[in-house]
Amino acid sequence: MSNRRTFIKTTGLAAAGISFGGLSMANGLYQPDGFISKRPEPHMRNFTSIAVEKRIEQVKASIKDPELAWMFENCYPNTLDTTVSYSEQGGKPDTFVITGDIHAMWLRDSSAQVWPYLGLTRNDEPLRKLVAGVINRQVRCILLDPYANAFLDGNAISEWKSDITEMKPGIHERKWEIDSLCYPVRLSHGYWKTTGDESIFDVEWRKAMKQVIRTFNEQQRKENRGPYSFKRTTAWQTDTVAGNGWGNPAKPNGLIVSIFRPSDDATIFPYLIPSNYFATASLLQLIEIFDHLGMHTEAEQCLALKDEVSEALLRHSKVVNPVYGEIYSYETDGYGNHLMMDDSNVPSLLALPYLGCTDRNDPVYENTRRFILSSDNPYYFTGKVAEGVGSPHTLSNKIWPMTIIMRALTSTDKAEIRVCLRMLRDTHAGTGFMHESFNKDNPADYTRSWFAWANTLFGELICKVHDEHPEILAYDI
Repeated sequence: MSNRRTFIKTTGLAAAGISFGGLSMANGLYQPDGFISKRPEPHMRNFTSIAVEKRIEQVKASIKDPELAWMFENCYPNTLDTTVSYSEQGGKPDTFVITGDIHAMWLRDSSAQVWPYLGLTRNDEPLRKLVAGVINRQVRCILLDPYANAFLDGNAISEWKSDITEMKPGIHERKWEIDSLCYPVRLSHGYWKTTGDESIFDVEWRKAMKQVIRTFNEQQRKENRGPYSFKRTTAWQTDTVAGNGWGNPAKPNGLIVSIFRPSDDATIFPYLIPSNYFATASLLQLIEIFDHLGMHTEAEQCLALKDEVSEALLRHSKVVNPVYGEIYSYETDGYGNHLMMDDSNVPSLLALPYLGCTDRNDPVYENTRRFILSSDNPYYFTGKVAEGVGSPHTLSNKIWPMTIIMRALTSTDKAEIRVCLRMLRDTHAGTGFMHESFNKDNPADYTRSWFAWANTLFGELICKVHDEHPEILAYDI
């Protein structure tokens, strides 16, 4: 399947009390009859890392709950097992990473999918080269088109080739999202700091990073709207762009316009606050790299842009809520209008500490978190089996496992982490994997059976809990 809008459902099976695929009903939830690995057979896996296999064995042995241990074993290596294609191009590592059930490479997803393996690259040379290959491929993608969010491999033809924008061969989708350029910076910086390997900072990488800065500057739209516009013939309102493809009006104020959200849905107000915060974090990382490489002119350009965006965020990113106090808004337009919600995809307001954009104990973040995890957030859903943040991308009453995971990753409360783990365990519909979303009252009604980012992020959470709070995994959740 290639359309992110394709919904994969098993609706009605739970209500009818039907057993399927070795599953049985217990307390209204599907549970596997046995915990047999859902991983591909070893010879069918796309890539095997000795370090990852050792990590799985180590962490799994510490988990008392057999179902949770089984889910971890299935999910953590899912990116390597099923989505990566490694080769060498021109003597350099090259890795194409599909998102799962869509055979295309998102800059965001591919970065996030390999991120949880970074710490293991020190002692696993093939894994290190695989991650370096992801960065090298991302560089090629950015140089092809910094406004595109998803790319193809080889001679594949995009189903979106008729979109009214500047489509080029090799592009799967051309939705301008700030985070699409932030994630490769985050991965490059994290890879360098972990491995010490500077080979990725070649001429092409430097060109791509200069393109990142130019694109951010263009989308501040200080003097004109810039070169990017987008329209699509579609019945989905969020899949095309208002304002004849340019977005709704935005008053220039130093913030960067993001025509689309990380969900690939169009923004309502063009200044997407969590993505602008992510941009400031990425610019700080670029400054560090540029200074290390002696690229001081570029470092000064990054610093000027970072300072400008940061100052604009101080003036435009917050509102005073009568219940929660000062909180971050999700989107704004520079005219004083704000959209008060949060979305499931990362960057989100909930994920700001995870991305290094704010301190976890920042009072404004704490207030915002209370708002996000409440019924005052229009996309927070509470049902029979779970509660959590959803997204306009999957309509009402669908909770995303990714936000339950992110809630736990950003929590300092062990009881809250335990509750999140319990909800994740109880809502995978017996599949052993994370999904894009599930119905708040029936987890067997879900979207996307193969969503590698969510799977690997779940593995990242379990590893973090194992390292920081092993007592949570040592007892029943």
